[in-house]
Amino acid sequence: MPSSGELRKTFVEKLGTVTILRSQHARIDVQMAFDASDGFAAVNGAHDLAEESLPIFDVERVQLQFSIAADFVAAQVANNVLVLALSNGRILRIDLNRPEDIDDIDLPKRVSEVGVIRRMFLDPTASHLLICTTLGENYYLHTQSRQPRPLSRLRGVSIESIAWNPSSPTATTREILVGAADGNVYETFIETSTEFYRKEEKYLKALQKLPDGPVTGLWVDNMAGKADMRRVVISTQSRLFHLVGRVGRSGHEGSGSIYTRLFDGEQPVVHELSKGPAPAPSSLSISPDPPDSNTLEDALPERAFAWLSSQGVYHGKLLTAPSSNDLGNKVFGEAKLLPRAQIIPSEVSGRKKPSSDFIDAIVLTQWHVVSLVGGRVVAANRLTGSIIYDQVVLDPGQKALGLYVDQQKNTFWLFTTQEIFEIVVRDEDRDIWRIMLQRQQFDTALKYAHTLTQKDAIATASGDYMAEKGLYVEAAGVYGTSSKPFEEVALAFIDNGQNDALRKYLLTKLATYKKSYVMQRMMIATWLVEVFMAKLNSLEDTITLEAEMVESRNKNQSPQQLDAVRREFHDFVNKHKSELDRKTIYDVISSHAREDELLFFANAINDYNYELSYWVQRERWTETLNVLKKQTDPDVFYRYSSVLMTHVAHELVQLLMRQSALEPQKIIPALLDYNRNFSGSLSQNQAVRYLQFTINQLQSTDAAVHNTLVSIYASHESKDEAGLLAYLEQQGEEPHFDPDFALRLCIQHKRTLSCVHIYTNMGQYIQAVDLALSHNETEYASIIADRPMSNPGLRKKLWLAVAKKVISQSNGIRTAIEFLKRCDLLKIEDLIPFFPDFVVIDDFKDEICNALEDYSRNIDGLKKEMDESSQTAANIKVDIAGLDHRYAIVDPGEKCYVCGLPLLSRQFFVFPCQHSFHSDCLGRKVLEQAGVAKSRRIRECQVSISKGLVSGAQKDAMVAELDALVASACILCSEYAIKRIDEPFIGPDDNKNEWAL
Repeated sequence: MPSSGELRKTFVEKLGTVTILRSQHARIDVQMAFDASDGFAAVNGAHDLAEESLPIFDVERVQLQFSIAADFVAAQVANNVLVLALSNGRILRIDLNRPEDIDDIDLPKRVSEVGVIRRMFLDPTASHLLICTTLGENYYLHTQSRQPRPLSRLRGVSIESIAWNPSSPTATTREILVGAADGNVYETFIETSTEFYRKEEKYLKALQKLPDGPVTGLWVDNMAGKADMRRVVISTQSRLFHLVGRVGRSGHEGSGSIYTRLFDGEQPVVHELSKGPAPAPSSLSISPDPPDSNTLEDALPERAFAWLSSQGVYHGKLLTAPSSNDLGNKVFGEAKLLPRAQIIPSEVSGRKKPSSDFIDAIVLTQWHVVSLVGGRVVAANRLTGSIIYDQVVLDPGQKALGLYVDQQKNTFWLFTTQEIFEIVVRDEDRDIWRIMLQRQQFDTALKYAHTLTQKDAIATASGDYMAEKGLYVEAAGVYGTSSKPFEEVALAFIDNGQNDALRKYLLTKLATYKKSYVMQRMMIATWLVEVFMAKLNSLEDTITLEAEMVESRNKNQSPQQLDAVRREFHDFVNKHKSELDRKTIYDVISSHAREDELLFFANAINDYNYELSYWVQRERWTETLNVLKKQTDPDVFYRYSSVLMTHVAHELVQLLMRQSALEPQKIIPALLDYNRNFSGSLSQNQAVRYLQFTINQLQSTDAAVHNTLVSIYASHESKDEAGLLAYLEQQGEEPHFDPDFALRLCIQHKRTLSCVHIYTNMGQYIQAVDLALSHNETEYASIIADRPMSNPGLRKKLWLAVAKKVISQSNGIRTAIEFLKRCDLLKIEDLIPFFPDFVVIDDFKDEICNALEDYSRNIDGLKKEMDESSQTAANIKVDIAGLDHRYAIVDPGEKCYVCGLPLLSRQFFVFPCQHSFHSDCLGRKVLEQAGVAKSRRIRECQVSISKGLVSGAQKDAMVAELDALVASACILCSEYAIKRIDEPFIGPDDNKNEWAL
């Protein structure tokens, strides 16, 4: 919010005889310019300077010199609202956010009747204003009103101080405390009333009377965030009271006093000063809201108090705990006195002795006490008491009304009878970090450090302090954020044997380096690995030693430390693995024989090859498989499949079957190595298991995979071919293995049935049947003989071979003949040559008779077919003879179906379908649709006849040939028409309009 010291408009308002004009300060040239968003602001060249080069305090003349007949007699400022009281009884209320609108307010009565305005009190929200006159009249003015209302209950009470309600109400004042000049403390409740007969104050309750004289200051705030627990601070000229307790509750708002319970039930804590030689100004000042606080969110901002007395300024913090009456002892115990002599020195260099022996007024900023001493403004640091600003502001003879503070907006003011000054505060906490650093309050110093240089100085000093106290680990964390030379800190820890502190320092330092500092980060990270390894070994040695010492009391401490350091190392590696050189770290960890950490590092950087080779070299197969389970890179499986198939084949195959991205052909060398040394059954062979999975589940068609499975089946020492045959039958007629390769293997390892099956699939049925019969597999041979169904001759030949074998092995001719009935191609005459010479015909007499009967039936059928053929030939001859006598009747008006001209005009053809064409029209159409050879022959005949190249019988034969070529079929209803089905109805030469409907 802008302050009136930053007023940005020079305005001219005529209020009676009041004219506000632009003016200049004796020291600072201030130009007033209006900004619609900020109100008034003082514009000067000093604002362009860097903040650090400006003084913390500066007094600027923001009031404008009034050409008026009346002086200021009282003033107040709160919430950016400035209230000025003139000696003629008029009140000017200026909202600094809208300075162009000034409320000009008159008291209800003339000054001669009620007296001159003596004091005004404005609450922090600027909602409530109390106006006090010299004749004891008191008025109340609400922010939304322009007419002060008399406070009849307070008539005659000379008000010296007000404690506003801590809840900051705006509609009413709620319960407030009033301090009077006669030592009375009152409680009242003021509410604006529009009714004439109602009083503004609902009640007035006298709570306590102090014999010390005027109540110069009052303050009330809530305690512990509770509305019914409050603190009351009361100041007089010689005593300061601190009271904490619960307040009462009224039936409804404004119905009665709530502070009676507190004042009656609690005994205040009193801080008393010895009386001075003469009466001195006394007041109570409370620090304003912190600049960065929100009063709605921060219910209890940290505040300070300052009590002006004859001895000086007694100040301290308004602590909030404990929330009991003993809090006063703690507050006063920590408070301290800023002596009057320190603010008012007996001699001032280069100046005369101050004209005033007392401090006229004080206000508190966040860190300083600002005092008005005569015409001088003096600012002293609350923490050190040092004077940081001492400047003459008022001219001789000028009378100051006092110092004022805007509690909410954190602005500070000095009013005289004719001028207004703002005490501008810039970067007030700039030196607080240094003071806290001198007091070794490092956390607080760091809180108020603004620059990196300041923070670095605090960190360095804090680290040195803790190192001196022997708190090396704590110092390490602080050193890590400072700019203290790296080698100096590191050597200090090494010299003192503080390895834990060194580890923390290196970790902290590593976190401060930017990513671009690659070399520094890598060196520190590598050193940290060495430090971690040394610490882990040291802890393990300690655990071993403690295990030997039965009476050791800290048996559990070292294992816990070991686990903590190991976890810390794991976190470090996971976070900084990109900054660790792989080979160097392997060497460092290996030099300390830290197996677990070595493997953790390998796993963290995804160096699974190192981890796998580590376990494989030690033949730790379980650990190897555990690492392999986490892999998805096929190359890792290819690399270690051979050795793992040799030792843990079953478990490896389980893993391989879960990896769908593998190329099975790259696993084949490992499978063959495994099979070469395997001596169990095929059902236990893991190579077969994996290959079957690849073929059946993954649907592999790779010939190498299939050939490998065939090789393992064929080369197995067992004579059982069931597995191989099942596989061959599964492959069907289009196998994925190489048949020639499989056949060679089966012949080499004497897998007869498998060879037969392969021959069959290759179409070599003769070899298959011969091989089956050579091993007396007649049943299998008969199945193969039935395979070539599309080649009866080959099929009969195969069955003859089977028949020969069956007859030669059969004891009874009857049994052999029954077996051979399975083939319909074999006849008894085909089998007779295979019977032995001494066989008795009676054994197959029935079969011979049946064969002869079949022949007889066939002869009769052929004879019947011959008779039917003869009859058909005779009918054809009759039809041919009838063709010579065919004729067609042509009407005289018949037209050619091609050209549309009369048909009888020239030579023509008439077809049985009654379509008729001129011979040349028909020839032309036939040429368009005929093939190349036929068209060429027609043209040859036409040329030969037209040019007389042939004559006689040769010419007649050519004419007959030409007629046969041209008139073989009607072009409209024969195959010629069918070939034209894709032609459009309307040609390019046709008139489309003829088709219009």
